[in-house]
Amino acid sequence: MRVLLTSAGLETKEIQEYFMDTINKDMSLVKALFIPTAAVNAAAIEVLPKCMNDLLKCGIEDKNIKVYDLHTGMTTEDIGQYDVVYLCGGDTYYLLERINETGFNKTLMEYIQTDGFVVGVSAGSLIFANNIPDNLGLIDTKLDVHLAEGEKRGKVAYPLKDNIRLTNTCALAIRNFPDGIEIIGE
Repeated sequence: MRVLLTSAGLETKEIQEYFMDTINKDMSLVKALFIPTAAVNAAAIEVLPKCMNDLLKCGIEDKNIKVYDLHTGMTTEDIGQYDVVYLCGGDTYYLLERINETGFNKTLMEYIQTDGFVVGVSAGSLIFANNIPDNLGLIDTKLDVHLAEGEKRGKVAYPLKDNIRLTNTCALAIRNFPDGIEIIGE
């Protein structure tokens, strides 16, 4: 299991390095699935180039990034060809609705369970937490994003506390659940 839940993507050098170390592959060969579905309002659409740049600045080649807008589902075999799935921010309810209606929820969770790597940004992170009904249920807590003050760097105890708080410069990194949960960044 490799999941990186963020407020603002690969915002800091530390989060970028964690991302690249987790992929552990020549970045020019990495294949990414980029999901902008949550960006349904002007503010979220405005951030999409920054999100795409997160992948490009790490060395992932443009030709290796597939933009996928969740109008249909995807098979486990199809998602398995990607080294990382990057879920952009925007409208959490809309994103989760599209994920659940297309059956992508099952595919995405299977991908995670078979060591696929997922990066969530804002709404793309909240879909995994208890913030709204019918969430993906990865973490049994609420998640707050874009805060001025967040959790302290280091290991996170399990069971998780009721609410995990993230700033734009820290992330919740999940590896071997429940023992490998930590806050990276500040």
